[in-house]
Amino acid sequence: MAVAQVIRSEWTKIRSVASTVWTLSLAFAVTVALGVLISVLAKNEFGNLSREDQFAFDPTVVSFAGMSLGQLAMIVFGVLVVSNEYSTGMIRTSLAAVPQRGLFLAGKLAVATALALVVGLVTSFTTFFLGQAALGEYRAAISDPGVLRAVIGGGLYMALIALFSMGVATMLRSPMLSLGILMPFFFLVSAILANVSATKEVGRFLPDQAGAKVMQVVTPPNDDTPYGPWGGLAIMVVWVIAALIGGYVLLKRRDA
Repeated sequence: MAVAQVIRSEWTKIRSVASTVWTLSLAFAVTVALGVLISVLAKNEFGNLSREDQFAFDPTVVSFAGMSLGQLAMIVFGVLVVSNEYSTGMIRTSLAAVPQRGLFLAGKLAVATALALVVGLVTSFTTFFLGQAALGEYRAAISDPGVLRAVIGGGLYMALIALFSMGVATMLRSPMLSLGILMPFFFLVSAILANVSATKEVGRFLPDQAGAKVMQVVTPPNDDTPYGPWGGLAIMVVWVIAALIGGYVLLKRRDA
């Protein structure tokens, strides 16, 4: 089957499933809404901050405060894109139509990642501009050093979260099992490891902790992170590649 046909088929699958469309819409809505809310609160509380905290204030990061909830929606999107076919049994039909499993997986990943990237970039730019408007006199400008990189990085971060989730879901096949592992990993294990002194060195190399570095403009005092914004994103990319390789290997070896 031609690549164009595979792409068209995967596009039809994704847009015809309401849950995937709603999940992407939710990723945009919750990220922007929470980002604006936190920006309003940060503006009102700025005068109560210590001089050191005011100096370390990062308006760009503040506007991305809703990224954690947007990340949750992107995880669900990535899992649903892959595992819906397994839960409904349609995977057998899909693999019969596209017996080249590498082509099948590549087509699915390409379409879903393109959608996640578009939504991620639109979300990132929207939440930045609305968040900065809410911050008023404490806002950053898109032309300030490092800000455009952070905003573009926010969109890339959301797309990579979705892609990582697709890789894990391809390995596990079950939506419940995939979400049961990814949710605690990102929202419990990662947070604990990154904030406990004994495990901090390990936690900072997890995909979400490393990738989030790209959205940071102002470096906090005493920050000894051994990589910069793009270095953190590169670490996240390595995690994504590992997940995709694992998914591809298992897809090639297993029956539908």
